[in-house]
Parts: sequence; C-alpha cells; structure tokens
Amino acid sequence: MEIAFTARGCWTHVRRKFYDASQSHIKGADNLLHLIDEMFALEREWQAYSPRVRRRRRRSRLRKVLKRFWRLIDRTEVLPQSRLGKAIVYAQKQRPYLDRIINDGVIDWNNNAAERNMKSLVIGRKNWLFSTSTQGAEATAIWMTFIESAKANHIDPRQYLTDLLKA
Repeated sequence: MEIAFTARGCWTHVRRKFYDASQSHIKGADNLLHLIDEMFALEREWQAYSPRVRRRRRRSRLRKVLKRFWRLIDRTEVLPQSRLGKAIVYAQKQRPYLDRIINDGVIDWNNNAAERNMKSLVIGRKNWLFSTSTQGAEATAIWMTFIESAKANHIDPRQYLTDLLKA
C-alpha cells in the first residue's frame, strides 16, 4: 500500500505568532487572533465528526472565516520585522498549506498530536548524544523509531519487536 503525503500547515504555529503579537498590544493583532480562535472553536466542535461531515462543515462554515482572515491579512499594513509583521509573513508563506484543510476532512487542524508523539524521540535524541559510541546512539535511535511507530499505530511495542525479531 502506497501512502501519499501532502504537506499542510499547522494553525497552532500560526496562532502562536499572532498570540505573541497580541500580548505585545500591537494594533490589529487581536482581530486576527480572534478569527483564528473562531476557526479553532469550529474545529473543536467538529472533532468527533466523520471526515466526510468535517469536510462539508469546513467547506461551508470554516471557508467563510478563513476568507475573512486572509482579507484582513492582505489589508493589514505593518513593518515586516515587527511581531505582527513576522506573524503575517509566516502565515502568508504557509497559506497554500494552511488552505488545504478546507478540502480535506481527514487531516487535523493542527499537528499537536504528532508533535507530542515525537517528543520522546527528541528528548531521547539529546540523551543519545552522550552514548559511549556513535553506533550505540544510532542503534538506540533505530529502536526508538520502531517503538514509537508501533505506538502510533496502536500496536503493543513489545509484541511488535518480538514479531520483528522472529521474522
């Protein structure tokens, strides 16, 4: 089975930049943050829906809020190096990837779950730097990849490794 990968943006990363600008009391940041929060609220409401229903909701309701967001982005004049300017530039660069959410009910609105799952690998990678050899660190990274892959696919890691070693 071949899996196609389509790059998409993460609205949590976009929101974080606008939140930082808003906390700095930069004029205009609050309006943009409010629209992002409105989109997040809709997504939370639809979280348990089937991908088909979520896609329909995204196309009918989320698209309208998203259009308002992009119109406001396009009309906002700020210095590119200001906090709000950096948030806007980041969002604009991510726009093709962020907009993909509208036509897909399967993908998540953000990638928080994926990042949480990778956290143990990232923390482990730091610890493996202090392994007594390069080969030891590489081997540990490979085993951790097997274990995290099993967890991500709801497979018992111990059973998975046992089966893998028997093959």
